[in-house]
Amino acid sequence: MAHFTLWDCSKASAGSLAVLLLSGGMAWAEARWSQGVFPVAVFSGYTSHFGPRIGPFGGREPHHGIDIAAPLGSPIRNWWGGVVQQVINDGHCGLGLVIQSGPYEHVYCHLSGSVQGGVYRSGSVSLQAGNRLASGTLIGHVGVSGRSTGPHLHWGVRYGGRWLNPAAILRAMAASQRQGR
Repeated sequence: MAHFTLWDCSKASAGSLAVLLLSGGMAWAEARWSQGVFPVAVFSGYTSHFGPRIGPFGGREPHHGIDIAAPLGSPIRNWWGGVVQQVINDGHCGLGLVIQSGPYEHVYCHLSGSVQGGVYRSGSVSLQAGNRLASGTLIGHVGVSGRSTGPHLHWGVRYGGRWLNPAAILRAMAASQRQGR
C-alpha cells in the first residue's frame, strides 16, 4: 500500500511535492495547520482507512479518503476556509460537497439533507457553488446517502489532482495544535 503524507506545498515545487507525497515521510507539523478543524463534531471512530481496501460490497478498490463514523445527523464542519466548488448528488458519494482551499480540494460525502437546483440543504445549512466558508463552519450533517452501509462522513483531500491521506493531515493538525499550547 502506498503511503501518502502532507507537506507544506508553499515551500516546494510541484516535482518535489510529488516525490515527498510518494516517499512515505512524516507529515510536517507547522503552525499553519493548527487552523484546521476536525470535520466531525461527534466522533465515533474510523471505519475505513485511506488506500486500497475491500469495499462495502466485497470488491477490492482504491479508497480516496477516510471514513469517520458518527451518529446520524451529527454536525459536519469545514476543515479549512475556502469556497464551495461543487455540490454533489450521485449514487457513489451521495450528497456531498467539494470545497477549494488554495491548492487543496476537500471532499465530503454521504451527507444527509437534499440537493435541488444545485443547492445543498440540511437543517439551517444552505450551500451552493461560490459560497465562501470559514474554517469550522457548519456545512452539513452525517447521513447515509450514496454508496454507504451506515452513518459516516467520507472525507477526502486532493492536492494538484493527487489524493492525500487525510489521517496524515489530522496528525499534522494535532501536532501543530499541541505545539501552539
